[in-house]
Amino acid sequence: MSNADTVIVALRSGYERLADLVKKFDDETLAGPSAATEWDIAQVLSHLGSGAEIMTNTLQLAVDGKPPAAGDFNQTVWARWDSSSRREQADGFLEWNAKLLALFESLTGEQRDSVRIEFPWLPAPIDVAAFARMRLNELTYHSWDVRSPSDPEATLDAAAVPEMLENDRDLSWVTKPAELNGQTAVLAVVTTDPSQEFTLRLADPVSIEATPAAEPDGTLTLPAEAWLRLSAGRLAADRTPESVELTGPISLDTLRRVFAGY
Repeated sequence: MSNADTVIVALRSGYERLADLVKKFDDETLAGPSAATEWDIAQVLSHLGSGAEIMTNTLQLAVDGKPPAAGDFNQTVWARWDSSSRREQADGFLEWNAKLLALFESLTGEQRDSVRIEFPWLPAPIDVAAFARMRLNELTYHSWDVRSPSDPEATLDAAAVPEMLENDRDLSWVTKPAELNGQTAVLAVVTTDPSQEFTLRLADPVSIEATPAAEPDGTLTLPAEAWLRLSAGRLAADRTPESVELTGPISLDTLRRVFAGY
């Protein structure tokens, strides 16, 4: 299988899980709060739906060997979605995510390996696996935002977690080192399901190293999906598994504040 295959499979399972739920939502549920700050559930679905429409267009242009869409394309899509009713946003989520998945799944093995997608803010085009992983991140986190208000024990989709751990680990733009109040520490991070060990350096900037620290100041042990939620600002005290353990000079509350900016 190509590197993109498992990501696309995870996208399919994550979408179907959320779609099964969305199809049952009434208007009151769509207007209810999500776990995403200041967004109701319909707005989360609108974000996912508009993103799917934009990514479908982006991927199709890349497959056809055409340049990216004009600069105002995204703004036009967002404006249309923002002006839609909550029911239209929910239905549009289902429609455009199905289209995006169908396009991903229609790619041949050769296309999955060879197609490159351009973004103006990236130094070089990315492959289909990286593009699909970007979508998987969005879908998985925001699916949790939709599910968690009615399910206090909600976790990230299991199929997505190993793929999300493969993402770029640059934390400089998603952390608030000022919340450390001048403290610094080196933590060994040990995850389960899947098992990984790496180093979290709490300083300014906050950073990650792929190899375990030789002499850490403490150890953070937790399920991999809980680590991902922590790093995305989604591990509040009432949503933290009992298996999470932290030793060393930094408290879990401090870590939550450091990662609260995403």
